[in-house]
Amino acid sequence: MSKKRICQKGFGQSVKKNVSLRFNFINYIKMKIISSYITTIVLLIIYALALAVATFIEKYYGTHVAKTWVYYSPVFFLLQFCMIMNFIAITVERRLFKSRKWGFLTLHCAFVVILFGALISYLFSIEGTFHLREGETGNKMRVFTSKGHEDYVLPFQMKLLKFTVTRYPGSSSPSSFESKVSVYVDGKEREERIFMNNVLDVKGYRFFQSSYDRDEQGTILSVKKDVAGRNVTYAGYILLAAGFLLCLFGRNSRFRQLSRRLKELQIKSKSSLAILILLIAGSLATPSKAQQSMFDAVQKFPVPEEHAKKFGALPVLSSSGRIMPVNTFSSEILRKVHKSTTIGTLNSDRFLLSLLALPEMWARVPLIALPNEDLAMFFNLSPKQCAYIDMFDANGNYKLQEKLETAYNKPPADRNRFDKDLIKLDEQVNIIHQIFNYRLLNLFPKRDDPEKRWYASGDDLSSFPEQDSAFVANAVILYSEALQKGVKTGDWSEADKVLDLIAIYQQKQNNTVDINPKRLAAEVRYNRLEFFRWSKTGYLSLGGLLLVLSFIQLFRRRKWQTGIMSVLIAGISAVFLFHSFGMGMRWYIAGRAPWSNSYETMVYISWAMIVAGMIFIRRSTVAFALATLFAGIVLFVSGLNWMDPEINPLVPVLKSPWLMFHVAVIVAAYGFMGISCLIGLTNLTILSLPAKKPHITDRIKELGIINEMSLIIGLALMTTGTFLGAVWANVSWGRYWGWDAKETWALVTVIVYAVVIHLRLIKRWDNIWLFNLASIVAFASVLMTYFGVNYFLSGMHSYGQTGSTGNLLMYLLPVVMIITLLAFTSYKAWKKREMRDDA
Repeated sequence: MSKKRICQKGFGQSVKKNVSLRFNFINYIKMKIISSYITTIVLLIIYALALAVATFIEKYYGTHVAKTWVYYSPVFFLLQFCMIMNFIAITVERRLFKSRKWGFLTLHCAFVVILFGALISYLFSIEGTFHLREGETGNKMRVFTSKGHEDYVLPFQMKLLKFTVTRYPGSSSPSSFESKVSVYVDGKEREERIFMNNVLDVKGYRFFQSSYDRDEQGTILSVKKDVAGRNVTYAGYILLAAGFLLCLFGRNSRFRQLSRRLKELQIKSKSSLAILILLIAGSLATPSKAQQSMFDAVQKFPVPEEHAKKFGALPVLSSSGRIMPVNTFSSEILRKVHKSTTIGTLNSDRFLLSLLALPEMWARVPLIALPNEDLAMFFNLSPKQCAYIDMFDANGNYKLQEKLETAYNKPPADRNRFDKDLIKLDEQVNIIHQIFNYRLLNLFPKRDDPEKRWYASGDDLSSFPEQDSAFVANAVILYSEALQKGVKTGDWSEADKVLDLIAIYQQKQNNTVDINPKRLAAEVRYNRLEFFRWSKTGYLSLGGLLLVLSFIQLFRRRKWQTGIMSVLIAGISAVFLFHSFGMGMRWYIAGRAPWSNSYETMVYISWAMIVAGMIFIRRSTVAFALATLFAGIVLFVSGLNWMDPEINPLVPVLKSPWLMFHVAVIVAAYGFMGISCLIGLTNLTILSLPAKKPHITDRIKELGIINEMSLIIGLALMTTGTFLGAVWANVSWGRYWGWDAKETWALVTVIVYAVVIHLRLIKRWDNIWLFNLASIVAFASVLMTYFGVNYFLSGMHSYGQTGSTGNLLMYLLPVVMIITLLAFTSYKAWKKREMRDDA
């Protein structure tokens, strides 16, 4: 063989070897990185962190900066592209089509389609605003671009015929606002109405009622053309729903596999374990002896219950524009001022009547609850509670005035806790001041009033006819004098007569507001029955007992235990029906679904928790016990002072059927995620125990399976609810996703729970300790979505803000410390057990 041929052969072998090495390297990259489940987890975590950071960037630097740096940045688009490529690589490499995992494939394909629809919207949609004055015709919309504002000519014209704002009776809050327009398109003219949740579609351009001019003579409409992007995205939503149905009910789905494994475990035993201890402690300050004696004195002159009920049944117009019984008004007054529903032996109606009858005595009673002790020290007030008269110095000057003006002169974002609490205290003092001056109690309608207002005796009555003005001005004064007479003599006939006169006046003069006597009577019954307070007590007591019996059964099972547990479950079911009836009454009273504010959603979460527990009651009694106890804790939180239980009219954007579906589904998800969190805590507690009997190990596995099933249901509901919210946003605002902090954190929650669900796909991470710990930690994203956004961030969902950040952190800090300690101790015990089993 020639030297030349030997060189050629060696060169060829070298080339083949290099090609082979390169091919192997590419395969390695494809196998180990692109199609790796670890890559999936890492990408999801980075995606969630990027979204979370972006919400804080938006708060401190504005929406435009957040979109430029994160949401619309090339890196963010690359991240989403990598997620899609990772899914495709896994599908091909692991031959998922052959395994017929249709639920998994449909679900993940849905996300690909949704992202593709979002990309189409980003690249090709046209979005802007359209402003018209009454009588004006125009065809130019203002489009927002990266370079600023540009005018865009529409292929048709529109004329604003009339703009109308409708307000709640006697309130400045708008109930609705609408634009009546004429549209000139293709040589034809047609009249249309545009109002919140009622969209005008012209040649693919959708007009949404956004805002209006201050003089209410002009309209501001948001406009968007995104036919292709919207249709593709909605197709993704449909695929998403189909995917979740297949994941839950498909023959080869993970959920069905878990269900079968659970049945196998339950053949061995039907018992479970749970440990949960709730300790609540509090203390009350003691007022001075002089104030205490005055408090005792007013308690000795109560108004009879029968007369108080008659007074409480009268209709009154609230400052928010809602007709309510005086019973509701008085309870709101007492709760705002005293932070309680009773004061001494007096309920809210008897308190308000006593306040009218004995104002000079009540001015010296410590009934105003102070927001914090710093205010008491600074203004030299008695701690915890102070009297109205304590707010004024010896010269009659208002003690809070100087500091109050300083607080109000600051921008809201710059006010510290002292400023905010000072403003709250001033509101409490102002309520008492107005009651003493016969204001705030809006009992008197004015016939044909254009604003549909009702008035109090102390209001400006110059617009009333002379005869009506005299009656309205003196009615409550006469009533107060009659109450004083009744207190002294025990004769309440005169007070009854004045009440009858007020009721007759209301019936005769009201022609502006619809009053439903049955609904008012129902509201009084709703207030008196205190559905959710008693439900809280029932859930905590019965759920606690059920947990104790579950713990006892772990070590020693007796027949009498089963009987008692059946009685407890029946009792919980009865409390649940009582709870449900209370929600139904609130729905009837408000005329809308009762989950449109923080308090109502908390009540609904507790209800959803019981429903979620009932789903697993045949599989595990402990899951039902945990759900019951957690429902009681949620109701306990809803009853804290910083939760507002008032029934208020909805802002216009919330008057949509999509609200009911969106909130109902997403809050139900919180219930299942809450159960998973509690089961995780229970399993880590069991893992921390030194004794590890075989049947206890089975119970850990059983609870772990229920935990994962609950997570799957919760994730399905959370994802569905989030995208139902996107549909609602598209109907109301013209875009299905706007990167508002609330919707962004809802997406973060979905991603976080997706990470927990996918941990099992990585062999070394597929263990009982990590999964249960992850189900606990993941619940922090739910808390951030529900509470944290309102406390720490801002956005379109700011109507849920309460402003008590300190209270929230006070509760969360010890919880985090306990969970950290539990995670550490359970990990050590679990590792010892694993080492013993391996040996």
